[in-house]
Amino acid sequence: MPFANNRSLDWGGAEVLGIYGQNGSGKTAIVDALYFVQHIMIGDELDQTLLDYIDMDACGAEVNVEFKIFGEDILYEVGYNIFLDKGDSGITIKREFLNCAVNRNGNRSSKNIFMDYQKSETESVFRPQRRFDELVGRDKEIKTDLIVARKIAEKSNCSYIFGEASREIFCKEMDNEFKNYAEVINALFNFALKDLFVIRSSHSGVISANFVLPMAFRIEKERVGMKGDFAVPLMEPIVLDTERRNLLNEIVDQINIVLCTIIPGMSIGVKDYGKQAMDSGEDGWKVELMSIRGDRKPIPIRMESEGIIKIVSILNALIQAFGNPSICLVIDELDAGVFEYMLGELLDIFNKSAKGQLIFTSHNLRALEMLGKESIMFSTTNPDNRYIHMKNIKGTNNLRSMYIRSITLGGQDENIYEETDSLKIARAFRKAGRRLHGE
Repeated sequence: MPFANNRSLDWGGAEVLGIYGQNGSGKTAIVDALYFVQHIMIGDELDQTLLDYIDMDACGAEVNVEFKIFGEDILYEVGYNIFLDKGDSGITIKREFLNCAVNRNGNRSSKNIFMDYQKSETESVFRPQRRFDELVGRDKEIKTDLIVARKIAEKSNCSYIFGEASREIFCKEMDNEFKNYAEVINALFNFALKDLFVIRSSHSGVISANFVLPMAFRIEKERVGMKGDFAVPLMEPIVLDTERRNLLNEIVDQINIVLCTIIPGMSIGVKDYGKQAMDSGEDGWKVELMSIRGDRKPIPIRMESEGIIKIVSILNALIQAFGNPSICLVIDELDAGVFEYMLGELLDIFNKSAKGQLIFTSHNLRALEMLGKESIMFSTTNPDNRYIHMKNIKGTNNLRSMYIRSITLGGQDENIYEETDSLKIARAFRKAGRRLHGE
C-alpha cells in the first residue's frame, strides 16, 4: 500500500491524507484493507469476506504496511508483509514477515527480516534461524511452546506473528538479543488494538437507516486505553450496567467540549429513566441520548439531522487523533452528511494543529481547497498504478480546479477518470424510459 508514514525522524505535527477519485476506483478498498490488517494484527481469525476483495482470477493477494515506531533516542522503521492464499477451504495466510531498520544516534541499520512465517515450511517454526535461536536459547520448553503456538494459529486461521499464543511467547520479559524485536511486535499489536481507528462506510449506513448511533471512542482508564464503538439505539432507550453507563457519560462529556463549537449552542445529554433489572438479574439503568439546544426542551438525538449524528459518532475519535500523536484515524466517506464549509474548516484545523494521523475518503472537493497537494492522493483507472499525487501543481494553483481540468483535459501520468459522455447518458435514460412505458 503506498501510504507509508512520511513523518520525519523528529516526528512533529499532524499528517492528513485525503483520497479522491471516480466511483468504483478503489477509495473504499483502502479503508477496508486497513480494517482487515488491523484485525490480523490483533490476532483475530481471518475474515472470510476477504475473498470478495481478491480478483476472481487471482490465487491470492499481498498487503504491505510500513510503520515508524518512536522510542527514546531510537526509531524503528518496520514493514509488515502479508501474503494471502485463496483455496477451497477459504482464505488463509500463506506467508507473513516483519522487517526492521533501526535508527540510533544518527546511524541507520539496513532493513532486514527478523521474523518470517511460511505455512509451507514445516521444518522450521519461523525464519531466520538466528532469530529463532536467540528467542529459544537453551530453553527447550520455549521451542515446544512455539511449535504448539504455530499449530494453534493455523487451526484458528489467524496470524502466527500476532496470534495470542505466539505473541505471549515473543513479548514476555527477556534479556537477550531478541528483546528489541519483541518490543517491535508488542508495539505493533498495541497500535492496532488501541490507536488505530478504522471507520468504514457501514458506520454511516446504520446512521442513515436511523437504526443505531455507533460512537467511536477511546478512553484512558488507569493507563490502559479502552477503544471501540459504543452502539446506542436511536429508536428506543438502552439498558446499561454501571460500568457501561459511566463509560457513556465519559464519552459524552468529552464530545460536548468540542460539539458546542462545531454546532453552536448544541450539546448532548444522557437522559436517565431510572433503574431497571437486566436479563442477568443485575441492576441496570435505562438511558437515552438527547440533543440539548439552549433553553429549549431536550429532544431525542434521533430527531437531529443525519449530518449531526454523523459528527457525534466520530467526534471522540477525532478528539483522540487531534491530541495523541500515536492515533491513526481512517474514515470512509468523511463528507457524508457533513456541510461542505464545515468539512473544510475541520480539515484545515486538523491539518494545522493536530498531532495524530487522519486518512479519509471523500467525494466533496472542498478538501482540495484546504489541504496541500502532498495531503491528497487520487485514484486512477490503471489497476497497476492505482493511486497518485497530482503533478505540475504550483503553490498558487487551486488543486480543485486543477483536478477538474485534469479530468477533462488529462495531463497527468495516469488517467484519473474513465470518460463518460453526457449525450450517451441522456440517450440511455430516454431509451430506458421508453422501454419502461412500453413505447
